[in-house]
Amino acid sequence: MNMHTKLIVTTLGFCALPFAQASEFADYGRVIRVQPRVEQIRQPREECKTEYVQVPVQQQQQQRSAGGAIIGGIAGALLGNQVGGGSGRAAATAAGAIAGAVVGDRVDNNGRPVQAQQQYMQEQAVRQCRMVDAYESRTTGYDVTYDYRGQTYTSLMDRDPGQRIRLRVSVEPERGQ
Repeated sequence: MNMHTKLIVTTLGFCALPFAQASEFADYGRVIRVQPRVEQIRQPREECKTEYVQVPVQQQQQQRSAGGAIIGGIAGALLGNQVGGGSGRAAATAAGAIAGAVVGDRVDNNGRPVQAQQQYMQEQAVRQCRMVDAYESRTTGYDVTYDYRGQTYTSLMDRDPGQRIRLRVSVEPERGQ
């Protein structure tokens, strides 16, 4: 090919460049810094604790029985009736009935006092709950700073790329020249 033909082919090639599609290829850049993007997410939760408090409690004692007093009163009246005569017999019967009732009551109720209730303190568990704000840290992405052919770039990525980053490079002629 002569020089004139080479010049025409070269000129035609340059004129056709705007009509040609851009060329793409893969290359790698060197990662300089990776900074995670962290977001604080509010997560309300219930927090409970159990406290022990002293509360008054009424204790019901066993019911007293009247059966011993009745039987003792009858037995005492019969014994008193055997003693003496006339008006003395009536007094002895009454005294025997009273004494028999007292003895019969004590035997039947084992000497329990007349008081029916007793108060004392008892420990009781009380559970108290409340809502508190808790925060959870969540990584939403990574700001990756990398170097490619002497230029520094930063991109947001879904994951940490490691020490190098794969790049898609597109070559295209500048328009308007």
